[in-house]
Amino acid sequence: MFVVGNTLQAFAMVLNSVLEIYFWIVFVRVLISWVNPDPYNPIVQFLRRATDPLLNRVRRVIPPIGGLDFGALAVLLGIKFLQISVVGSLMQYARHMG
Repeated sequence: MFVVGNTLQAFAMVLNSVLEIYFWIVFVRVLISWVNPDPYNPIVQFLRRATDPLLNRVRRVIPPIGGLDFGALAVLLGIKFLQISVVGSLMQYARHMG
């Protein structure tokens, strides 16, 4: 059973890393949106391509209010929620299996 527990723990660690990286990509995108970035800059283009699909869906539900984008805040909080609840639960379950 320890093999399954170790595999589950490895999956949880990879998921946590992916969520952490995406958190920082969204965070940098939010910071860059406060200035007037060059739309032809490859970094800006990457940030937009990486975040627009999710942010656009969330913005349909939570539109910007008074120029503040609460959709991005919801995404950042959602990522942290997933890290705490899903990754934490997976890690705890993996520990009990091993």
